[in-house]
Amino acid sequence: MLLAVLIANSEGNILLERFNGVPGEERLHWRSFLVKLGADNLRGVKSEELLVACHKSVYIVYTVLGHVSIYLVGKDEYDELALSEAIFVITSAIKDVCGKPPTERLFLDKYGRICLCLDEIVWKGLLENTDKDRIKRLIRLKPPTEF
Repeated sequence: MLLAVLIANSEGNILLERFNGVPGEERLHWRSFLVKLGADNLRGVKSEELLVACHKSVYIVYTVLGHVSIYLVGKDEYDELALSEAIFVITSAIKDVCGKPPTERLFLDKYGRICLCLDEIVWKGLLENTDKDRIKRLIRLKPPTEF
């Protein structure tokens, strides 16, 4: 299961979060842990270079995209390989929505469309859609051209 998707700015402030199957009392722990992990390891990392960590039998894949940091937390079948695929789809969708790797301001300007993309990619903790064209079509709310 994909437990969490967090996106933070370069100062560590969380811009967007999605938790699945994580009790409310554990969410604060995960927020602070991921932000600290990023602060310790993301300085000087190239954009879209993936970093991997393991904590309490869960996997974490994280990266920098423009001026935002993206964190994915998974367990069971969502190991570092599956999370790498998921983070690739998410970064591609964000770049498509923003037109380039986002600054914090651009991310916030496009927040609604980014949330729509994320909702199409991850559904109830499962990786739902990975096809770029399908995601674009779904967030435009246009019906498919063929069945």
